[in-house]
Amino acid sequence: MSRPSARELEAIFERSPILVSRLLPLVMPDDTPERIVEMAHEILDSLDERDRIATLDAHPRIGDPASALSSLSAAEQGGTADGTTERELAELNAAYERKFGFRFVVFVRGRSKREIVPILRARLARTREQELEAGIDDFLAISLDRLRSMERADDDQMRRAMDVDS
Repeated sequence: MSRPSARELEAIFERSPILVSRLLPLVMPDDTPERIVEMAHEILDSLDERDRIATLDAHPRIGDPASALSSLSAAEQGGTADGTTERELAELNAAYERKFGFRFVVFVRGRSKREIVPILRARLARTREQELEAGIDDFLAISLDRLRSMERADDDQMRRAMDVDS
């Protein structure tokens, strides 16, 4: 995997400036996606609660209109859901943010918005501390998935180049 650029890290870590600014100088060209996320986890663990929450709040809401999402989030969240699901997500997101004081973050790739509704409902029953930890864990799972996708794209590009050159 080639060393991700600042722009790529911003996209991978969903515009979390404090995390990206601290992570960028640490990332080396031979770092695996797992190592990069491990370093990100160490950085997040060292942050105070306010900065950890700012990292979660940099992530878009589940169910936001596609125009409000990064291109990576839009692809991960899939297409639009039915109106009932969209309204329910909006209501549950608002309840979550009122209760916990930060944005709901969950790894969604491969799941529909309808499938996220019961997860969001269940997480509303948890404590703030549990949710802050769960949000960070899911944030990092999303980032790892994105880094692995980037690595696969690099490998595919390399294979195509080798096929052309042979």
